[in-house]
Amino acid sequence: MTKIYNTQAEIDADIKNYLLKYDGDIVINFDDAIIEGNINAWDINAGNIEAWDIKANNINANDIKAGIINANDINAWDINAGNINANDIKAGIIKANDINAWDINAGNIEAWDINANDIKANDIKAGIINANDINAWDINAGNINANDINANDIKAWDINAGNIEANDINAGIIKAWDIIYYAVCFAYQSITCKSIVGTRVKHRHFCLDSEINIKRDYNND
Repeated sequence: MTKIYNTQAEIDADIKNYLLKYDGDIVINFDDAIIEGNINAWDINAGNIEAWDIKANNINANDIKAGIINANDINAWDINAGNINANDIKAGIIKANDINAWDINAGNIEAWDINANDIKANDIKAGIINANDINAWDINAGNINANDINANDIKAWDINAGNIEANDINAGIIKAWDIIYYAVCFAYQSITCKSIVGTRVKHRHFCLDSEINIKRDYNND
């Protein structure tokens, strides 16, 4: 069954003890919906999700699907979703204790700050990812800008990061302080870093178009 909301009054009537809960799908058919509390739903489907502030203790959904998610602030304790699919995810600040998702697919993920204790996902696919810290299973992106990146596999064109820890790294350009990988780390154009170390007994790091540039005083400007 699908619960369809056409007005803010209908949403307000269903919020009990700061909880909007429905054991099925939720569809919101109007702009500027306000939900102050928790959201528990099987699926959240909307053309666009646009809000100045999205505030919730927990956002739990099997699927979150939207054309564009625009918000000034997204504040939540936990964000748990099977799939998050959007053309663009743009937010001033995204703050969460845990962000757990099976798949995050977006054209661009752009935020002034993405602050989370843990961002865990099987796959994160985006054109551009700008964040403070990224923790994920697999990352596929055009550009990644972050302080620290922890991931199983990273595939990207440009990587700018403070520290990188991953199993395998495949990129066009890598700029980082310290790079720790398991078996293979390579770039097509250039690798610039303070140090690069493989943890597997037989490991290899290399650059196809140039020598690896080790700069002990590199600050990743």
